[in-house]
Amino acid sequence: MRLPWLGNCRGASRQPSCPNVYHTEIIADVLVPERDETVRFFSRKLVRPGKLRRFSNRDLCESLLSLFYLGVAALLPVAWWAPICDWVSTLRRKRHFRKEFARYDVAIKAVLGDGVDTQSLFRGHLAAAHRRRLMLAAHLVPRRWSPSIRLEGLDGLRLALQRGRGAIVWCDQFIAQTIIGKRALFEAGIEAHQVSVTFHGFSESKFGLHVINRPLVEVENRFLKSRIVFERADAYQVTARIQKALKENGVVLMTNTIYAGSTFTELAMGEHGWTHLASAPANFAARAGAALFAMSTLETVPFREYRAIVSPELKPHAIQPASLPARDVTAKNLVLQAGYILLKRDRLLEAVKLYPDQMMAWSSADRLTGRQDQPAIGGDAA
Repeated sequence: MRLPWLGNCRGASRQPSCPNVYHTEIIADVLVPERDETVRFFSRKLVRPGKLRRFSNRDLCESLLSLFYLGVAALLPVAWWAPICDWVSTLRRKRHFRKEFARYDVAIKAVLGDGVDTQSLFRGHLAAAHRRRLMLAAHLVPRRWSPSIRLEGLDGLRLALQRGRGAIVWCDQFIAQTIIGKRALFEAGIEAHQVSVTFHGFSESKFGLHVINRPLVEVENRFLKSRIVFERADAYQVTARIQKALKENGVVLMTNTIYAGSTFTELAMGEHGWTHLASAPANFAARAGAALFAMSTLETVPFREYRAIVSPELKPHAIQPASLPARDVTAKNLVLQAGYILLKRDRLLEAVKLYPDQMMAWSSADRLTGRQDQPAIGGDAA
């Protein structure tokens, strides 16, 4: 099932030629008493595995763009990079507006209100997707690109690590997060473990996995201690590796990628919109006692200045409803998870209001309902 992603970013919403089919159903609506808000938990079970193409039509386009931006990064001054991305984003703009703008317009107004200029935001959204590609190219060419990266909130993260239980950094899907966010932490002395998925990058074909996506993964790995690749068939081993990293007082980066795991959540967002957030980061924090932080990496001046924001530690009130039996550990855990998720939502909304055009996938105007036999939820994992 494809969620109604805000903007339907072509770099963040992709489907294989024959997608996985899932059974999706509502687990619970969990009330957080002190917030008087409800978080809906969903489960997803694989019904029929999909079949991947060896090569997709988009692979040719992505390959040509990669070569083009490698040339731009190697030969042209940095001052030209942003205008070039703006220009390239206009080449198929009419098609994007015809196919994607109506849904984008409704979704963003549901979150940010009717007063926003959605046409300008959508144009910026398309250009931001191209700046993401050029960021990658800038790390692949021999010339040294040294933008100003300001990391905020590092003291809180280091203080939490002194407790010895590790920390989870829950990252948003802004265009700069995949590389610049990791680079900011690495340059500050934080060697993190990234939870990722197999098809991380720009393509979900077999060719894309081995050719198009590999440079992005290799660049990101420069700034990581390790990469924990999520495999649905081997979720136990992935969980064990995450728990081990936290027990060793490590930092684990988890992106808000809801289609990788077996559960995810839905909750209100902004004016009258909805957002879908992963449940795994909150689950690990609730069960392992690890500190949980939100992180947003924003491009304040294209290719010149970046701002990586690590929030204060997310600390929900651990108040349990009196109606829950003391032995009902699962129900209590869901209430605690819901508290974490609401705090994460608040941080996400703050960051989105600053640069909504840089967010790849985050919201919807409509609620999701439990359905059967749906194709995979699309999204890009960092």
